[in-house]
Amino acid sequence: MKSLLEKEIYQQPEVIKRLITNQSTEIAKLAETLRKNPPKFVLVTARGTSDHAAIYAKYLLSGINHIPSGMAMPSLYTLYRSVPDMSGGLVIAISQSGQTPDVRAVLDAAQNQGVPTISITNSKDSPIALAAEHKIILGADEEKSVAASKTFTSQLTALAMLAAHYSGDQERIAEINLLPDIIQSALEQRPVTEKIAERFSHTEHIAIVSRGFNYCTTFEIALKIKELSYMIAQPYSAADFRHGPIAMLETGFPVLAIAMRGSALSDMEDMIEAIHWTGADLTIMTNVDWLDQHAKDIIRLPEDLPDWLSPIACIVPGQLLGLHLSLARGLDPDKPRGLKKITLTY
Repeated sequence: MKSLLEKEIYQQPEVIKRLITNQSTEIAKLAETLRKNPPKFVLVTARGTSDHAAIYAKYLLSGINHIPSGMAMPSLYTLYRSVPDMSGGLVIAISQSGQTPDVRAVLDAAQNQGVPTISITNSKDSPIALAAEHKIILGADEEKSVAASKTFTSQLTALAMLAAHYSGDQERIAEINLLPDIIQSALEQRPVTEKIAERFSHTEHIAIVSRGFNYCTTFEIALKIKELSYMIAQPYSAADFRHGPIAMLETGFPVLAIAMRGSALSDMEDMIEAIHWTGADLTIMTNVDWLDQHAKDIIRLPEDLPDWLSPIACIVPGQLLGLHLSLARGLDPDKPRGLKKITLTY
């Protein structure tokens, strides 16, 4: 019998297709509204898995739309009650449930200062959705699994749509329509993720390394592994990995490197070479052929996958890896220890 998590992982091509169909016009209108009074900066507020979508948002909005973007610090708004001046900015709140109180606090403070706000949620009737000036509703249907899958890829897709429409780049807008088929291709990597899960099932630690757009992917894969298999999974930028953590590598140390075709590939090639010479047990997620010699296993994604959209595909084999690690370690992926679907932070 399939777990709830497995069922929802496999729903993602259809969920993303529906999101693109239902929300493209509304997101295009929202982008046009924002262009009339362009924000000087963007603050993104989120918690948990949505934090990793927020990292992706920073790269999109800063790199594609050239708007300085960063993360809000919700504890300043709640615990410290020291709210920064957000004048001239835009606040985006990302939340699957739309119920997290400290994310709502950032949104409320922005509203009080007359700052434009956008919510990205899966529930149109949630407090965060109702509080925002502009809304993007994911329409992913109820996500019953504790570990997020389809809501996360929906968040990333909504953000990509917003960035593309704000830029007005028709090529990027067209590339978004390829996502359902790309995600379907990513799901075909299930056999290799099962094999990797068996290999890593007896270890207690793993490092996940990438750079650029897929920095967010290292965090989300690490979270999936931690919450589903209870392993210590650490995410790293390849640049930061060189500044100390690489020293912990030794023969057999499990590493997953994400190296996709694009601006970060050359640096990731150098990083992979350095990891290889430590004797680490290296798995590579990639869409280029020439890295095969460095890894025991390759998670292969479509060669023509656009760099800026690659996190939406790369996370899917990561979700499968987390699922199969849980099963290989004799755990129930639908009942991760000490967790519940909605977590309220203040």
